Amino acid sequence: MPETGLEAGAGVAISRYAPPQAATAAFHRTLAMMRSGNPALKESTFLDLGSGTLVQGDAGAMTLNGTVNKTAMLLVLTLAGALFTWSQFSAALAAGNPGAVMPYVWGGAIGGFIVALVTVFKKQWSPFTAPLYAVLEGLFLGAVSAMFELRFPGIVIQAVGLTFGTLAALLLAYRSGLIKATENFKLGVVAATGGIALLYLVQIGLQLFGFKGMGFIHDSSLLGIAFSGFVVVIAALNLVLDFDFIEHGVEQGAPKYMEWYAAFGLLVTLVWLYLEILRLLSKLQSRN
Repeated sequence: MPETGLEAGAGVAISRYAPPQAATAAFHRTLAMMRSGNPALKESTFLDLGSGTLVQGDAGAMTLNGTVNKTAMLLVLTLAGALFTWSQFSAALAAGNPGAVMPYVWGGAIGGFIVALVTVFKKQWSPFTAPLYAVLEGLFLGAVSAMFELRFPGIVIQAVGLTFGTLAALLLAYRSGLIKATENFKLGVVAATGGIALLYLVQIGLQLFGFKGMGFIHDSSLLGIAFSGFVVVIAALNLVLDFDFIEHGVEQGAPKYMEWYAAFGLLVTLVWLYLEILRLLSKLQSRN
């Protein structure tokens, strides 16, 4: 079927967007690896490193309900940012200038990564940095999702549904004991996440120096689809590490701000999973 002018414009927009998409996917893989870099998730994550004792502070201890509430708040902020840039893309497209949203794409991607790094290394700041990260990621996701929706109608609702369906299924499997975060499981997921992050960072480096790099990462060949499917599986399994992290934090009486940090970690994984599902679906639909 021949492309319409709008579809062609969307194709150009997605093509221009590809570099920040690859960079952001790599950033989220790297962040996932950094968050879970200790495959045993030792108690030291929740300790005052100076005294070796658990620190709760005046605000009290981390709770499961508190973490769930913080996660919901971050998702709402992400949605708000996404709706804003989605509307901006629609307006820019109507004006014949879809590239006008690229500052939101780059700003959200790079700004989100910087804020995420600060959060990883300054966990006690997470009550402030986690909401900021959610808004920035929302700006990025809204513009990117609108581009893909124009090119592949219906793809966004499919990707969102699959993302939260995967979250629900893995949470049920984890709570029922069907999936357990054993030491070998953690080591395997962390190693695979690190390997994928390294592969994407190498790809970005090659592109910066003018080399084509590994085409299967982005193309819709059978190898490209298989690669994206593998990455989706690894991203999903990182959710199990998040569940285990939250459970350990609650059991050990982690400080209250760790609710925000745990919610941030879960959001990082969900954003990564959504991007990878979106990429996989676009590859599958482009073959039709």
